[in-house]
Amino acid sequence: MYSTIYNAISSIICNATGRDNALLTDGGEHADLASTIAFAIGKEEKRNPAQVASELCEKIKARIKAETDCTTTTLGPYINFVFGSSYCAHIIENAQATGYGAGTISQAPDQISICLEHTSANPNGPLHVGHIRNTILGDTLARCFKKAGYPVEVQYYVNDMGRQIAIVSWGIEWQKQDITAPKKGDHLVADIYIQANRDLEADPSHAKEIERLMQGVEASDPEVLRRFRVPVMRCLNGFKETLARLDVKHDRFIFESDFVKNGDTEKLLAKISRLSIAKHEEALSLDLSQYGFEKEYVLRRSDGTSVYAARDLAYHRWKAHNSSRVIDVLGADHKLIGTQLQATLDVLGEKPPEILFFEFVSLPEGSMSTRRGKFISADELLDEVLDRAKAEVAARRPDLSDETRNAIAKSVSIAAIRYDIVKTIPEKSTVFNWKEALDFEKQSGPYIQYAHARACSMLEKAKEAGWSGKKYNALSLVYETPYEISLAKHIAKFPSVIQQVISDLRPHLLAIYARELADLFNSFYHAEPVLKSEGIIRDSRIALVIATQNTLKEALETLGIDPISAM
Repeated sequence: MYSTIYNAISSIICNATGRDNALLTDGGEHADLASTIAFAIGKEEKRNPAQVASELCEKIKARIKAETDCTTTTLGPYINFVFGSSYCAHIIENAQATGYGAGTISQAPDQISICLEHTSANPNGPLHVGHIRNTILGDTLARCFKKAGYPVEVQYYVNDMGRQIAIVSWGIEWQKQDITAPKKGDHLVADIYIQANRDLEADPSHAKEIERLMQGVEASDPEVLRRFRVPVMRCLNGFKETLARLDVKHDRFIFESDFVKNGDTEKLLAKISRLSIAKHEEALSLDLSQYGFEKEYVLRRSDGTSVYAARDLAYHRWKAHNSSRVIDVLGADHKLIGTQLQATLDVLGEKPPEILFFEFVSLPEGSMSTRRGKFISADELLDEVLDRAKAEVAARRPDLSDETRNAIAKSVSIAAIRYDIVKTIPEKSTVFNWKEALDFEKQSGPYIQYAHARACSMLEKAKEAGWSGKKYNALSLVYETPYEISLAKHIAKFPSVIQQVISDLRPHLLAIYARELADLFNSFYHAEPVLKSEGIIRDSRIALVIATQNTLKEALETLGIDPISAM
């Protein structure tokens, strides 16, 4: 309903002004929505924006009232819109429904599809906290697209023929390692990789063996492919275990080597070699200076082997031909190669991917390097947060059984990690704070879970007091206090927040929304009696609790967080 009113007001303003953009924004303390269009008109027409706003207000307010039940006023150059008295009641009626916030796309599912790639870490060691920011951002985006009604395929692009894998393959033979040893596969591969790098540093002559392996995999030598594939699969299986703990699943794993074996990479390089900006010196490269790049974009080495970027181009060309919208989640260290890829696809007349770049999340312990063996794995992070969550839950709820406390702690630990990582704007680096992430009283995942659990508890008490469990229609609801109205109006924004996340690729907006909803519910809980009130006020407030509980549930699930009912 929020989006419906927003769109209606926007349309009326655009119709009255002949403009394409109504410049609507949040109204802050003064209104539900506000338009700044008078500033733009005043600047162009060299008139006082306040006078422009006053004239436009008079022109549109009757139609606004008739079509949306909103009151239109001005405050200086701002045109403010306050939703009508029936708005909150209708919102709460809608928000009690299962699946609240879900959208339906205007096109048929076979006409639109989303391909979203995330994580795609090199299979040469365990995922670490830097990788899982990629994972959590990508998984939250995927959940938002699905919530909005879009068909989504989540992909993991496996670098199974890069130099790191050649080093692992060589290391297995050199160290006489048993790649099938009974250890989590990604950790076993990391041990081999770290030692192999030390051996190469001690005796650089072995680099020739690495080069021979890379040439062999490029030529699709069956034995070399086997030597590469075995450790890659062991590592991927380890990744899947870690991702499962975070409740993350990929629909499809796409292997880099497939685009060499099927000829797509060579066909693409042949096409690129004929471009006017192609350079044929010792290597094949592109001059992308027209896009602002100073360095040439190398795609094939002097020995004839393709580089990662060439295979990545073939992969993205394939994705573009099979999806309506292609989205990548990449770390800031991939910004150069990501934007070069976009530019090259543009030159080729292909659809470039949208890329969500993110800065890094780290731990207080410092930076991480798999090659040097200096990293804290995601598994260690998950174990540590789980242990701390168990201690916190045990201290808060000693009355519960060990089994129940452990189940709550498991949900709380994942909430702590996922929320702490997704809440920060992607372009900002952050440090994972153990204490804040598990704080039940502040801006954390467990804090939002606790608000949901409180709403569940209130509804259980309402049933004990005689409430039948029925849901309420708008005609039986009335909201008058500031706490009721603020909470109801925030609930109304949930569907539009989902739409903004997927249009702008901003998953942190959903995290902020959920925390604000928990804040407003807690304020309402402390200010307004629910079960002690009577008649229509009691029914209206029970309905508001139902709607809040339901919206918190939907928001938490879309964030990949378990909406537990007791804490």
